Amino acid sequence: MKRIASFLSVFVCVTFINNIVAQPEVNGGPINVPSNGVIDGVFIQEHIPTKKMVPLETVREADVIWSRQIFQSIDLREKINHPLYYPFDEINNDEWVRNSSRWSLWTIIRNSIVEGDNLTVYDNENPNALGKFDGDQFKYPIISSVIGGNYKNDSILKKNINRVLGFESEPKTDENGNFIALTSIVDPESDSLDINGNPVYPPRDMVWITSRDIVAYQLKENWFFDKERSVMDVRIIGIAPVVYFNEKGKPIVTDPATGSFSDKIYTQRPLFWLYYPQLRYIINNYFVYNDENDAQWMSFDDLFLKRRFNSTIIKESNNYDRSIESYRNGIDALIESEKIKEEIRNIEHDVWSF
Repeated sequence: MKRIASFLSVFVCVTFINNIVAQPEVNGGPINVPSNGVIDGVFIQEHIPTKKMVPLETVREADVIWSRQIFQSIDLREKINHPLYYPFDEINNDEWVRNSSRWSLWTIIRNSIVEGDNLTVYDNENPNALGKFDGDQFKYPIISSVIGGNYKNDSILKKNINRVLGFESEPKTDENGNFIALTSIVDPESDSLDINGNPVYPPRDMVWITSRDIVAYQLKENWFFDKERSVMDVRIIGIAPVVYFNEKGKPIVTDPATGSFSDKIYTQRPLFWLYYPQLRYIINNYFVYNDENDAQWMSFDDLFLKRRFNSTIIKESNNYDRSIESYRNGIDALIESEKIKEEIRNIEHDVWSF
């Protein structure tokens, strides 16, 4: 009987592995199965791509005796934050080139948007009041007006989302700075004029934002003390990729040849906002690189839950609704950020002081 049970166990395991090898696309994230019958390693990394999301503890309003809303910035230049930044993705001739086994956070977000994975994008700028950036309140969702519409099947939604995923390049000019029109014959009597005598210009190319262009991520968080569990806890409410913008309001992208920015850097600003509880269902099934042990990779959701990143506070809820950079600069802003962190630690510490 024991031999039969052992045989059945082995048979089930082998069948399960064969199914994964034959159909790697059924998993949530990329796994180390490049082709049928080939495993890139000694075992199939199946835990992260197939695991279910761990629900967070339910919090009652009556149990929260202190709360503070905090905005933080994760600088991707810091080494501890590199798992969010690398590996880079590239777009060559409108073909998106991605790493086969692990993706950067931006690659996961972009892929989920263009594949129509029910990830809602919230515009950072008020469409009715240009120059007012209050998208962190999730007031301007970019959604389809068609039932069941997504990036793939709704051309209007695709156009609106492309506005935050990239931008149109400047039209081509000649040596004198004049715009170059089409050279194909549109009107038999004129090479580059339409039937009304107006010049015809070629469509502009799209310049896509890649993971190399993301310089930081902003987090909108709620810190609170839960008296039921007697703990200071935190919940991430929103997350936003941040890029550099020029004086014309267009993102500044890097030169793929040199890996550096091709324009003068002006200011940092979020591209758009994502509701983090919704994003958790997606990033829960993608690997985060562990530079200490390849056998113990975690998911991106685990990274945020375990606070395996370094960040700087850029704003806290206040009477004036102002950010730290509006009244502190340089090292003074960092000191102010650390001061706010220390105040939060002291609140938790004072609860246990007798």
